[in-house]
Amino acid sequence: MNYLKIAQDSLAVESNALLQLSQRLGEDFNQVVDLILACEGRLVIGGIGKSGLIGKKMVATFASTGTPSFFLHPTEAFHGDLGMLKPIDIVMLISYSGETDDVNKLIPSLKNFGNKIIAVTSNKNSTLARHADYVLDITVEREVCPNNLAPTTSALVTLALGDALAVSLITARNFQPADFAKFHPGGSLGRRLLCKVKDQMQTRLPTILPTTNFTDCLTVMNEGRMGVALVMENEQLKGIITDGDIRRALTANGAETLNKTAKDFMTSSPKSIHQDEFLSKAEDFMKAKKIHSLVVVNDENHVVGLVEFSS
Repeated sequence: MNYLKIAQDSLAVESNALLQLSQRLGEDFNQVVDLILACEGRLVIGGIGKSGLIGKKMVATFASTGTPSFFLHPTEAFHGDLGMLKPIDIVMLISYSGETDDVNKLIPSLKNFGNKIIAVTSNKNSTLARHADYVLDITVEREVCPNNLAPTTSALVTLALGDALAVSLITARNFQPADFAKFHPGGSLGRRLLCKVKDQMQTRLPTILPTTNFTDCLTVMNEGRMGVALVMENEQLKGIITDGDIRRALTANGAETLNKTAKDFMTSSPKSIHQDEFLSKAEDFMKAKKIHSLVVVNDENHVVGLVEFSS
């Protein structure tokens, strides 16, 4: 059996379903984004089964990108969890058929509380759609499941619709990396986005004079274990020598390089960054300039460290 062909056909079907979703989006989508932007409460998402799992992922994305959100399990809602709701909350209910019993049982309570309801469904004539304030259409031609039973294509389309909403809200709020970092303080992402350059810079600096000979330059660079040396004179930065500068000097001058001094092959006016900048900015800058070391300076523009970036 050719499983590769099955996989390729499945992905083609799902890709086409996403394209159809994109072409089907209309003014309802804009209205839902505006509704969520104006919400003074939270975006509450509910669903059963696969819809519930997709809803939980949507909640995670919204909550981490500036839209306060939580998941409400429709069944648990009838056993006290409705007390989590406030009238100012918006409730998004996910049901492909629009006739999921536990989901629709919530409608009278939500109407009584005064919550706006967003229906995410494929059936605009369903009970859910008819009682909702807004309807987002997740219709697919068929599930990619061979039996057209397991929520596969419809689950992907629902997830993609949630991402489209999240991206629209991120853009509308001008949600920046620094904002994102506030909700992701752990791990490497939090380190990059929250740490300052001074928190990660090397302060034991490999320094040489402009008159330092080639061999001694190599010695200092090797001892520093950073592949770089700072050319300093009277506590002022004159230049920087990197592994690349060494290779270029050897290529251009051959053995004659041994007679050169630091000032002959250093890079003058090296790039620098202030110690209080975020580490993420330093890394983005080094990536853009294609350099692996960056000089760190203080308010007086004095060299206080080096920061490295490994791509």
